[in-house]
Amino acid sequence: MRTWQVGDVMTRDVATVGEETPYRQIVDTLIRRGISAVPVVDGFRRVLGVVSEADLLHKVERAGNPDERRVFEGRRRRTAREKADALVAKELMTAPAVTTLPESTLPAAARLMDREAVKRLPVLDDLGRLVGIVTRSDLLRVHLRTDAEIREDVVQEVLRRVLAVRDGLVTVQVRGGEVTLDGRLDRRSAADLAVRLAGQVSGVVRVVDRIGYDVDDTILVELPPGQVTPVA
Repeated sequence: MRTWQVGDVMTRDVATVGEETPYRQIVDTLIRRGISAVPVVDGFRRVLGVVSEADLLHKVERAGNPDERRVFEGRRRRTAREKADALVAKELMTAPAVTTLPESTLPAAARLMDREAVKRLPVLDDLGRLVGIVTRSDLLRVHLRTDAEIREDVVQEVLRRVLAVRDGLVTVQVRGGEVTLDGRLDRRSAADLAVRLAGQVSGVVRVVDRIGYDVDDTILVELPPGQVTPVA
């Protein structure tokens, strides 16, 4: 069962700057392209870092208050002062950049963004070259899938292809991305797996489990010495 990956939602036409790109030109690129950050790349399109609006705003912040000590006092961040004095991309960028791969799953990319507290991830190919960029809003696009598309995936990929469930045993309803599974299967393990796999279908926000079963094959009985086996 294939789920959406970073390569399915990333932007491929990525604005970039070089190490020596001046401050003013970076600002112009962000405003003209309507973006909030830009990767800094070398001649081989390898990502050296990222310049964001936050990196650029240090200069604006200091310009509004000529008393530099007062502006940066208490921050304990020497980088703030350094970036306020920076003139080119290599001095402004945050490095190393947090990156991902086109084959990464959307949940994995979301967890990486959250853990590293970043709003976008440059996407690299297997040679480390920039091939795209993915943002928080890009990851949310998976939830623009229609209910009909989600239902088709649950029926065809989960029930028929993976579990080989006969038609009519389990009904699938989808509303607002919420999947309801109703019916009856022979074993609890199959019912549990159907619910778990349905939750992994791209665009699903929740799964309501109404599947009954004939045999609970997940109950374990203890055998000597301490071995266990499922009840058939």
